[in-house]
Amino acid sequence: MTELREKLSELLSEALGLGNDYLSSLGCLKSTSPVGHYYSVCPEPHLTLGSSKQSGLSFLTLLLQDSVGGFQVLHQNVWVDMPPLQGALVANIGDMMQITSNDKFKSVEHRVLATRLAQPRTSVACFFTADDKLKTFGPIKELVSEIYPPIYWDNISFREYVAYYRHKGQDGNSAIPHFRLMK
Repeated sequence: MTELREKLSELLSEALGLGNDYLSSLGCLKSTSPVGHYYSVCPEPHLTLGSSKQSGLSFLTLLLQDSVGGFQVLHQNVWVDMPPLQGALVANIGDMMQITSNDKFKSVEHRVLATRLAQPRTSVACFFTADDKLKTFGPIKELVSEIYPPIYWDNISFREYVAYYRHKGQDGNSAIPHFRLMK
């Protein structure tokens, strides 16, 4: 996982037009938190949707799906199926990366549909965050200019972001607008 994290950090840094060690030097992908998800069989899937729309709070999430499927991302206001491919990982940009990149990267809104198959769905997600939950982040200075002014506060800790997210509740709306300079 360490090698993958380092490679992704380099690629994301380069995609932002920064040196390949930039995100690594910030430490924003330093900590990993793997989480297993289990979605039991839904007895009446035609009567339910599944999970509500959400975005990842972290900087980056890697998702390993089983063969059941049901994971969707919102792209140009249309829900798109992300069919599972054996051995493939889905990489989702998270809210903190959107803030840090000053909207150069966009957090991925996603959901999981109730399965119509008579088997449960399992997945494993690995969330990448800073190891210091009190360290503050904001738009990267090299990505800010008169033409591209900062969009977000420059002193948001992961702990503060999660606290606000929990306070507002999982209502299908992102917590990101709360941290915009102009609402």
